[in-house]
Amino acid sequence: MKKKYLGNTGISVSVVGFGVLPIGPAQLALSVEDGAAIIRYALKNGINFIDTAQYYRAYPYIVKALEDHKHADSVVICSKSLCGDFAGMMEAIEEARITLGRDVIDIFLMHEVRSGQLEERVGAWRALREAKAHGLVRAIGLSTHHVDITAAAAEMEDLDVVFPLINYAGLGIRSGNRFASPEEMMAAIEKCSNAGKGVFSMKAFGGGNLTGHYRQALDYVFSKPQIDSVMIGFGKTEEIDDIITYLNGTMASDYAPDISKKKIYINQEDCEGCGACKATCPNGAIFYNRNGLAEVDHKVCLTCGYCTPVCPVRAIIMY
Repeated sequence: MKKKYLGNTGISVSVVGFGVLPIGPAQLALSVEDGAAIIRYALKNGINFIDTAQYYRAYPYIVKALEDHKHADSVVICSKSLCGDFAGMMEAIEEARITLGRDVIDIFLMHEVRSGQLEERVGAWRALREAKAHGLVRAIGLSTHHVDITAAAAEMEDLDVVFPLINYAGLGIRSGNRFASPEEMMAAIEKCSNAGKGVFSMKAFGGGNLTGHYRQALDYVFSKPQIDSVMIGFGKTEEIDDIITYLNGTMASDYAPDISKKKIYINQEDCEGCGACKATCPNGAIFYNRNGLAEVDHKVCLTCGYCTPVCPVRAIIMY
């Protein structure tokens, strides 16, 4: 599989990365062995870039997958933490090093930085800079759904990489308190690329909600030279076969995967109970559970997707 350098980092990654969130406890909750088998399949097919996070609770899958891998040292691992202070971020980095069995983590990010949070998480950023200075991390940066944060990342001298949300439909893209467009996010991404920052993107399929428009979703992100790698959440080996067929140019022009068995879910770890999805649902399929968070009644849900674009934190996913 073709590889590219992440900006000026000197880190070479496959143009497609493996996002491990779907195989973990928050979504498919596969056994460690089954999840690791999917990662191993991706590695055998040329994917050398893995994205995880502290709160995904997915490190065991990666460790198991790399146990017998001949070229484990060449696999690039990115992890992230939501911690906002210095001590919390340093603990998160140490947890990753110990659990993954790596002296140096290739990439470590501030996870899901929202508008206004750069100032609030200055301690975490100082920890990342110190960890890199001490050789614990090779490259540092942030992940975000926000246009303004992506644009600000271009101006951060010590930042090496940025991991923004981008898809053709604009699902999940924010700027401050408003929804933003793909064009706005691409303008910010271009600033990062021009500044020498490595860029790898998330949510090409909008959390699974655009999977029915498979080629359109991929054509959009892969047409952008400013994006070095596209991170995709895989849950099956067949999904890896699909992306390889797409990249090889042998996929039928009218190809669309079977999504008839997929359902809409609301990630309980991301939902903030704002009620936007509930108010938008045309069939009354969304209700508040005992925790005050939104949940889907699959007996009523039409899988129409009307709820997806109104969620301010991209908690609505389909799998």
